[in-house]
Formats: sequence, C-alpha cells, structure tokens
Amino acid sequence: MQLATPFTEAILGKTVSHVWRGHRSALFLEFGMLTPRTKRNGDPGNACGQISLMIEWGWRIERPRSILGGCWSEEKRWPGMFKQLLGSKVDGVEFIGRLPEIVVLLSNGLRVVSFMPAEGQPQWTLLAHSPALGDLSVKRGRLYLDPPQPAFPHIGEIR
Repeated sequence: MQLATPFTEAILGKTVSHVWRGHRSALFLEFGMLTPRTKRNGDPGNACGQISLMIEWGWRIERPRSILGGCWSEEKRWPGMFKQLLGSKVDGVEFIGRLPEIVVLLSNGLRVVSFMPAEGQPQWTLLAHSPALGDLSVKRGRLYLDPPQPAFPHIGEIR
C-alpha cells in the first residue's frame, strides 16, 4: 500500500467540494479547491477538485450502521445522498479486499465505498491534479500508479 501513501496524505483533511454523476451510475467526488471547467461547446462543465475520486459504477454510501444508498438506489434519491457528502472532510482512506476497493471515511460519519459486482477489476480511480501525483487505480488485482502526464493546452476543457 506504499504506492497509495502520497494519495492518502494529499487527500486527508480535504473537503468534499463537489459531487456529480457521470455516465450512467459513475460517481465523481471532488476534494479541495475547485477549478472551473468548460466543455468544448462552451458550456460550463463540472468543476474539478485538487483530487478527484471516480467510481465507475459499483458504489454505496454507508452510515455507521446502515447503507444510506448507492448505485442501485432510485436515481431520484441520488441528489439528496450527494448533498449529505458536501462540506465533510476526509478523515481517512482505506483499501479493502484481495482486489483493492477504496473506502473514503468522512468527518460526518459517512463512508463512500467502491465495489465491483461484475467480472474484471475494481473500477475506481483517484486522480491527483494538485499536487500532480498521477492516477491511482487497480490493474491485475493490485494498486497501480499511472504517472502524471504533461499539461496540455486544453487543460480546463472537457468533452
């Protein structure tokens, strides 16, 4: 888990600044100061935090003794669940299981947990934008670091 140490150190104490839904049930949590982004068509995109957590489709939000909801909950409940994450601080990050899933422990007692319910690998990524640490994910059953890429002219632009 030494590979994860720079990421866990960078995210500790950061505030959940923005939560948004990607394609289908993908969940994005943005931590720390936000940077606005613009889509290629000129419309505003979702802001990007100093660190982002993307969970592609298997996720849930846990209370201390029950599940608040998750990717299989009614979609109309999602905005209320996401709102409960906003403003909380990261108290810890854990990696659980033989194939590492990520658990983000928040100051309000909630936990955001990834879980992959299908074949393949866990489908989550921690993206460190500032500091530029690269991306942490799982490949071949182990934590994998994709090193930082050089900045591109369209850094604030998304598709």
